[in-house]
Amino acid sequence: MSNQEANCTCNCAVHEQDKKALLAKVIESYRDKEGSLIMVLHAAQDLYGYLPEDVLKYIADELGLSYSYVSGVVSFYSFFSTVERGKHTIRVCMAIGRATVAEVAMRRDQLDAELKEALEEKLGVPVGGTTDDKKFTFEIARCIGACGLAPAIMVDDTVYKYVTPKNVDDILAEY
Repeated sequence: MSNQEANCTCNCAVHEQDKKALLAKVIESYRDKEGSLIMVLHAAQDLYGYLPEDVLKYIADELGLSYSYVSGVVSFYSFFSTVERGKHTIRVCMAIGRATVAEVAMRRDQLDAELKEALEEKLGVPVGGTTDDKKFTFEIARCIGACGLAPAIMVDDTVYKYVTPKNVDDILAEY
C-alpha cells in the first residue's frame, strides 16, 4: 500500500477491510505511546468520516482501554462525531465572551444569529444537521480561536472572517 493510499481521508474508494487495515497500522504505530488515543481517534474519523460504535470498541480493545473511557473522550471533544457527517463541516462561532463592550457584544450576537439563520436557510438543515447530499454538516462552536475576526465561521480547517449573511453564498460556492 502506498503512502498516498495510507493517508487518504476521502472515504471514497476505501473499502471496509481496507479501512480496518489502515486503522490497525495507525494503532500499531501509536501502541504503548502515552496520550495516543486522540491521534488514533482522529485517524479513525478521517478514515470513516465519523466514529461508529464498532470502531470505538475496536480501538478500545486494541489499545487496552475500556470502551467507556474511549467513548467518554469522544463525547468530550466536539470535533469528534459518532454520527455520519457531511464531506465538509461548517461551524459558526457563537462565543459569548469575546467582546468587552456591551454594545459591541449585542451587535455581534445579532450578527451571529443572522448568520446562523442564513446558513440554516441556505443549507436546508438545522444546527446539527447534515445536508441530504452529505456535502455539509452544520454545527455551532463556542470557540474557533477567531474572536477578533467575528462574526466568523470555519469550514473544515479554514476560518472565514467578518462573515455576513450576504457573503455566505460565496463561501459555500468554494465547496
